[in-house]
Amino acid sequence: MMNWRNPDDATLTKLLERAGTIAVYGCSPKPDRTSHRIAASLIERGYNVIPVHPKAETILGQKVYPTLADIPVHIDIVNVFRRAEFTPDVARQAVEIGAGALWLQQGIINEESYRIAKDGGLIPVMDLCIAVIHRLLVR
Repeated sequence: MMNWRNPDDATLTKLLERAGTIAVYGCSPKPDRTSHRIAASLIERGYNVIPVHPKAETILGQKVYPTLADIPVHIDIVNVFRRAEFTPDVARQAVEIGAGALWLQQGIINEESYRIAKDGGLIPVMDLCIAVIHRLLVR
């Protein structure tokens, strides 16, 4: 087990303040799902949210892409709603597209994903809710 540490509050604040586009990987088209609610919250906060889902066409009025590689714009943060064992592949995709950060939602910890993101030049974040952290740190 490796020692991992999330960025400090100042780094998280800067990341959230500078981000414009957030891909929500595993965003559900179902309004009762946490991923759907978090995506809606990010849209309300002014982010360009791009849902990533293998089958949906639109979620929250946004065009959905089946993979990160299909998204035609730069992604500042890849916010992940997948079980931990599926996140290394997402981390590799995030590195391949040159995303700025890999953010695994609260309850999701995968040290391999953390290492892939960090070694690939991304800011890795795990086990934190992006909406909660935004509410706490960004004014």
